[in-house]
Amino acid sequence: MMKRYECMERLGAQLAEELVILSLGGAVDEWYNAAPHMREGSLFQQQLGCVTGEALGLAIGLPHRRIVSLDTDGGLLFNLGILATLGNESPENLFVVVWDNESYQSIGGPKTHTASGRVNLAEIARGCGIEKAFVVDDLEDFERHCRAGLAAREPYVVVAKTDGILQPGISRKHSDGREDKYTFVRHVEKTEGISIMGPSEHN
Repeated sequence: MMKRYECMERLGAQLAEELVILSLGGAVDEWYNAAPHMREGSLFQQQLGCVTGEALGLAIGLPHRRIVSLDTDGGLLFNLGILATLGNESPENLFVVVWDNESYQSIGGPKTHTASGRVNLAEIARGCGIEKAFVVDDLEDFERHCRAGLAAREPYVVVAKTDGILQPGISRKHSDGREDKYTFVRHVEKTEGISIMGPSEHN
């Protein structure tokens, strides 16, 4: 298995103007350390099963912009139906990475179904009509698939087999979900030249 943090560094080095939706847990602090230049353009989702769905909404709303979903095996298993939606909608600008450490790390590490060796999330994705869906357990292959996924004109899913060890010595995120939401929205407004959340009537 690969180290998730090293994968994040390789992916982050390829990103600039993309928007990123990521899952909860240790991956949040790891991502903000591995790709600090993506801080304003990244938003973490606090509910399992919602990451790729939220990323799909962004991809549809901003079809000219590349959207990246950083999901997890545990999160995707909560909403496998999103893969069928991706297969049917076939957005041209959505790249999905699933960090598959075969465990629910944020609640102590009980195993997910992918630990059985019988459940393959990439095969499920292909069965839903997503032709470009792969399981990767080598760092060089992961980097190659990231380049391909970021250039693809169809949904592209990479299930990255990673260990469950959090990167030691990283700094913690010093903001809550509300602040993160506004930071992300203002970044989208600025880079797209649009207004999403106007002045409050209570100001």
